[in-house]
Amino acid sequence: MRRGRSPGRGPARARPALAAALASSLLLAGCAGSVDPIERLGKRAAGEVRPPGPAAVDRAYRRWGLTAPLAAPPSHPARPLSAHRPGAPLPRVVDHVATRDKVVFLTYDDGAERDPRFVDMVRELRLPVSLFLTDSIVGPGYGHFARLRAAGAGIENHTLEHRALAGLPYPGQRAEICGQQDRLRSRLGVRPHLFRPPYGAYDTTTRRAAADCGISTLVLWRAAMTPADLVYTHGEHHLRPGDIVVVGPDEATGPSLSDRTTRVLRRVQQRGLAVGRLEDYLE
Repeated sequence: MRRGRSPGRGPARARPALAAALASSLLLAGCAGSVDPIERLGKRAAGEVRPPGPAAVDRAYRRWGLTAPLAAPPSHPARPLSAHRPGAPLPRVVDHVATRDKVVFLTYDDGAERDPRFVDMVRELRLPVSLFLTDSIVGPGYGHFARLRAAGAGIENHTLEHRALAGLPYPGQRAEICGQQDRLRSRLGVRPHLFRPPYGAYDTTTRRAAADCGISTLVLWRAAMTPADLVYTHGEHHLRPGDIVVVGPDEATGPSLSDRTTRVLRRVQQRGLAVGRLEDYLE
């Protein structure tokens, strides 16, 4: 079973034409392996990150190109995510969260873009975001993501090498997922329970391998911010409560990650929605 195509490079079996167009419109850049000294410096810098006070958050929206402060999300107490238990059903697959709360969820893939202003944006706006990281693409950039984690970003799994998993044998799929679980634990001190398969391509073997690596949920998306605008994999062509949005990678010459995030936030505000923390809604 598979749904959607993920932003990035490489082959994957096509879904409907819209999903194919979405995938082809998003480009991916890669990097080399991790460098420990740089990572240590980044972790030290992450310790210096301090969240702003409420008054500073209220003023920050102008700096980031918004015409009004972001709406505060409804109170939704964080629930500890639990790993998949042996004998439990296979991890669910979601591109939308069933909720009455007027929230959407912002997600980011790969780790190729390390816009330093994005760290400031997440911190100043107290913006809840979820980052699905691939080790081969993050390369020496784990320090940047340590800063984002210190600013409140969630860190999740997007495999070691960004291979299309559907159709691969179980050992290969398990190595990609569990390997990144181990890498994220060693680099950033987290062992995620959420996983996004590269290109959105997965099958039953993917779900079984993910379960065996401690994953509880496979996270896809219903909307994606391309260099042009938001596009949708299915359903209504506007944001709805519970939508999972991926802010896709862009070409080096295109708008920065913080600028593309501003575009998404404007759409969120136009729909009278807030940005929620995905991890709080997925058990």
